[in-house]
Amino acid sequence: MSSRMKSRRAEHSLGAEKEQFDKLQLSSISKAINTTEAPVKEKHARRIILGTHREKGAFTFWSYALGLPLASSSILSWKFCHVLHKVLRDGHHNSLQDCVRHISNIQEMGRLWGNLHDRYGQLVALYSKLLCTKMDFHMKHAEIRASLEVSDEVLERTAGTDINNVFQVTVEVLDYMDVELKLAETVFRQLNTSIAISTTTSGQCRLAPLIQVIQDCSHLYHFTVKLLFKLHACLPADTLQGHRDRFHDQFHSLKNFFNKARDMLYFKRLIQIPKLPDSPPNFLRASALAEHVKPVVVIPDEEPADDDDGEPLIEVSEMSLPSMQIQPVSQPQPQLHTQPQSQFDIFDQTFGPPNGGFDNRDIQIENLKREIELLKAELERIKAEAQRYITQLKSQINSLEAELEEQRVQKQRALVENEQLRMELEMLRRQNAENESTQLSYIEAEKRAQDSELRYCKLKEKHAELVSSHAELLRKSADTVKMLTASQQSQEEVARTRQQLAFEVDRIKQEADMKLDEQKFEMDKLRRELEEKRTELLRIQTSLQSNEKMGERLNSEMLGLQAEKEVLMRSVSEKEAELSSLRQSAQMQQSSLQQERERSTRELGELQGKLQEKLSREEQLQQKLLEDQFALLQGTVAEAETIIQDAVAKLDDPLHLRCTSSPDYLVSRAEAALGSVDKLKQGHADYLKDMKDASGLLRAVTQFSHLAADTIVNGSATAHMAPTDHADRLTENCRGCATQTLQFLRELKSKLSLQRADPVGIRMIIQKILHLAQELRPKGSDIRQDELGDLVDKEMAATSSAIEEAVRRIDEMMNQARRDTSGVKLEVNERILNSCTDLMMAIRMLVIASTDLQKEIVEDGRGAASIKEFYARNSRWTEGLISASKAVGWGATQMVESADKVVLHTGKYEELIVCSHEIAASTAQLVAASKVKADRNSKKLVTLQQASRHVNEMAANVVASTKTGQGQIEEKDTMDFSDMSLMKLKKEEMESQVRVLELETHLENERVRLGELRRKHYELAGVPLDQLAEGNGLASATPPSPKPAKPALSKKPALAQKPSIFAKNPFR
Repeated sequence: MSSRMKSRRAEHSLGAEKEQFDKLQLSSISKAINTTEAPVKEKHARRIILGTHREKGAFTFWSYALGLPLASSSILSWKFCHVLHKVLRDGHHNSLQDCVRHISNIQEMGRLWGNLHDRYGQLVALYSKLLCTKMDFHMKHAEIRASLEVSDEVLERTAGTDINNVFQVTVEVLDYMDVELKLAETVFRQLNTSIAISTTTSGQCRLAPLIQVIQDCSHLYHFTVKLLFKLHACLPADTLQGHRDRFHDQFHSLKNFFNKARDMLYFKRLIQIPKLPDSPPNFLRASALAEHVKPVVVIPDEEPADDDDGEPLIEVSEMSLPSMQIQPVSQPQPQLHTQPQSQFDIFDQTFGPPNGGFDNRDIQIENLKREIELLKAELERIKAEAQRYITQLKSQINSLEAELEEQRVQKQRALVENEQLRMELEMLRRQNAENESTQLSYIEAEKRAQDSELRYCKLKEKHAELVSSHAELLRKSADTVKMLTASQQSQEEVARTRQQLAFEVDRIKQEADMKLDEQKFEMDKLRRELEEKRTELLRIQTSLQSNEKMGERLNSEMLGLQAEKEVLMRSVSEKEAELSSLRQSAQMQQSSLQQERERSTRELGELQGKLQEKLSREEQLQQKLLEDQFALLQGTVAEAETIIQDAVAKLDDPLHLRCTSSPDYLVSRAEAALGSVDKLKQGHADYLKDMKDASGLLRAVTQFSHLAADTIVNGSATAHMAPTDHADRLTENCRGCATQTLQFLRELKSKLSLQRADPVGIRMIIQKILHLAQELRPKGSDIRQDELGDLVDKEMAATSSAIEEAVRRIDEMMNQARRDTSGVKLEVNERILNSCTDLMMAIRMLVIASTDLQKEIVEDGRGAASIKEFYARNSRWTEGLISASKAVGWGATQMVESADKVVLHTGKYEELIVCSHEIAASTAQLVAASKVKADRNSKKLVTLQQASRHVNEMAANVVASTKTGQGQIEEKDTMDFSDMSLMKLKKEEMESQVRVLELETHLENERVRLGELRRKHYELAGVPLDQLAEGNGLASATPPSPKPAKPALSKKPALAQKPSIFAKNPFR
């Protein structure tokens, strides 16, 4: 019976202790990782780290961390990465395996915040990448702990003897260093690096994780130097040039990072940042490895701050597991005392103190507890004082290291001097063989070499003395560390201190081998300082002995308290009976809760049934709405069919034969019908997307039916006045339009064919009607042939004057731009206007060359006839020449106007580019018109062709300078979607897709419109496609794209004839 009670009490105690541990861990995690923009408090992080040592892993940490809403706050994610970094570095070594299991969560968090434009989000993305790189590296190289605190022997063993493995490890260490430095650079770039920013909570929130980054970088820098020296010892220098360049970049970045951090007030009280050498190590010189000094980061221990939340630390966590494993004998009693104390506290919290709280032993226990707290405070004060002594010793060791560094430099100078003496000795020996007259100098140099050797021997003796004295100091330091370990310091801190001291011993041994005889005075000084340190260590020993005595007295008091607890444990058995009655009442409550749960389940089933009924009614209403909308659509389509059938009936109505219409009115009706086809297609697409709303399609069908019927009726009326061929085609197309429209309307009436209904066939038929109507428009009239000669001279003179006016206006714009603009805008405007000026000058030379060639053609071809008669006889050639001249003059004027708008920022750069293309085409037309009648061997023709090529080159320069200036002037809007939610982003994405489709449709329509404009231009210019080969061989003289103007005369030509239209002169 007693054994079962004891086992039950033990289980109850363990369960309560585990519950208390989980409660404290949850409290620490919630206080360390929150959305407040403030640095993580060290005490909360320390509790989390001690928790990993207690449970030998990070299972509890991740069980709470997975429930954190990391995707909702970038600050929360940033502080989570900071705490995870601390757990990896200082937590239990099994924490690395627990964290690797959740590496996918960390990567997903980094990708999420990396895609959002958030200042902390960018930092979280970089920090998550750093943590993943750290975990991958240490999982691959398990010998190197996550704290990176390993000896050179472990590093050598990890790298191995295979040079390929050494090369791979070096690359991984360099990548490791890159992500560390990238995070530090990003933090400093976001912050104002002044002194004041490090005193604000927002600045400290960003700067706090850099303490772990500094610790990692100091070790990674040492690893990189060691590995690169090893690579250079096995591989040629040219092969490792990339490694050296990469290391030099990292060295300067790391040095800049350390200097910036050292200047900030926030880091001065938290960490001692080492100083890097002025220049990186020279890997090409093997002896430079001896000059390398490993940078050591010192974290000064802070005095324990008062706990503001009033929650006590777990006793087991205060004495970490490594400490208990090292000292199982020295502290057994406190360890045994912890479990009964926790049991008693939990029992009192649940049932209250025994005897109604009036036992005198409770008062005695409370008094003893207060005395213990006072003794603990005194012990902490003594420990803090001992820690200050250790910090002073470390500072003195640093000063000794600086003095040793100075001695090393002096020794290096002595070695250089010794080398010089040896070189002189060799020189003297050679000179002695050549000339015996140098024997005296040789003897003197020999003596100097012997003196140098003697000084070197004395240096070795002094080195031995220094090593022995330093070994004595190290032994004293080891004793001090052991005493501090007895004062409940963690084993990890002791191991770290021992490792640092061992590293210092190895480094001092290496450097002591290079001491010289000239440093005897400094050695005596160091010896005196060592003696002072011994006295200080003795004083520390005495204080520690007094602490040990005080600890023994506390142990005796704890034994008394344990005896009192044994008495109280007997009262626990009396309370177990009460506990059983409470369990029975709990079972009754559980049964009542079960009944309540069943009742709630029945109510939930009834509510779900009502919900299903409501959903079914909503589905019925939705179906009825769809049927009503489709019924409205069928009624509208039926009415539209009636309208179209009535219009078709008028085509065969004899009374309709008297009705006539003009082609211009038919063009307007056809264009309106084409617009309604687009609206009809859009309304059909909208209805297919949302069949609950047919209003858009109903309006489009109604409008389209009226416009289509109007087009059919007016097309038939226009055919009554047209020639037979055009009238037959127009009537046939009107009937086809009606047929296609009725077919489309029939497809809209059926649900089966509604999806495939497409008005493309209707659009094509209406476009044919529009084309026929445009063909039936009047084309203008001919100009009198006796006026052609004067018109050629006038147009050529007007073109020359227009070009001169354009050059003058460009000069005025250049002067105005220099007065009103500056900087990049002035540079762009000058470049564009200069290219336009060059183009105008090239056009001027082309016009002059064309005029000279024209005079030569007239003189060679007119014979006895006059010039006007020659022009009248070759009217087709003359018309092409006039048209080309007009196009060149118009292009020059448009070029000046476009350049003026661009300089004043009221026009578009694309207008200037189009004008350049139009000028190139117009000049090509002028050259082709002049080439038709010219002699192939004419020198003036060659001059004209060269001028034409020069114009094309200048036009290309205008296009290039315009595009370059456009790229410099126009600024692209930065797209910032950081404030948008997921649904808002989806809505914006759909709207963007709609705009893209609209722009693509608009682009296609504009291309079709451009083709129609060019086709109409050819027709107005008088060169239809079937007659390009006729008329004086002037097929290529038709201008490709000059802007057509209003006809000069209004006489309507016969449809079978080719009209000849001349644009009004814009330069008169």
